[in-house]
Amino acid sequence: MPKIVFDERIAAGYDATSTDMYEPEVLEPAVDFLAGLAGAGSALELGIGTGRIALPLSERGVHVHGIDISPPMVEQLHTKPGSDAIDVTIGDFATTTVAGSFELAYLVYNTITNLTTQDEQVGCFRNVAAHLQPGGCFVIEVYVPELQRLPPGETIHAFKVTPAHLGFEEYDVATQIAFSHHYFVVDDRVEIFSAPYRYVWPSELDLMARLAGLTLRERWSDWNREPFTSDSRKHVSVWEKPA
Repeated sequence: MPKIVFDERIAAGYDATSTDMYEPEVLEPAVDFLAGLAGAGSALELGIGTGRIALPLSERGVHVHGIDISPPMVEQLHTKPGSDAIDVTIGDFATTTVAGSFELAYLVYNTITNLTTQDEQVGCFRNVAAHLQPGGCFVIEVYVPELQRLPPGETIHAFKVTPAHLGFEEYDVATQIAFSHHYFVVDDRVEIFSAPYRYVWPSELDLMARLAGLTLRERWSDWNREPFTSDSRKHVSVWEKPA
């Protein structure tokens, strides 16, 4: 099983360092989008974490089952109201299987890049395809690699600069790995977190989907369904399992 990057220290402060992701203008469009695809069915969240998406989606009447490799993150989820309605399986979401089939599976907030090899990412698509009902959808929210923002000869790009959070991406183009370095100010102390992620292009994800028997249904630049263009910094993509 891969190394657990989100350990007890990170899990304990995860929500406090991600408050912007809980803002209504960020959270509600994502939940609306996913609830519309799930309908009255069930959903599988890969990398469920502390339940930022799963809890409000469950409140909409969607039965959510999550997979996560980090017991400390899931422990944080279980401290929250409504978590008793959500089933969670501990494991690597590229290979872990759960009982039943789902109308929807989803990976949000760049979580697909937690899988740091192409084989793992391909395996994730195949695992999802095996869990989806015919006609079901797989949704990924992930950033577009920002190599165009690097000056010639440079490898580090600052993607977040605020008084409470400094974030730097260190790109290794030979391995397609981006090391994310975060410095958070929390209660007058600095929390430091660094981890490797495998960045992936939209076209590469489409090929992974085809290998798993899924077809691209739609792609947007955000949860509000703004058009995806060459200037988009992230995308929300939906692949469908043939009926």
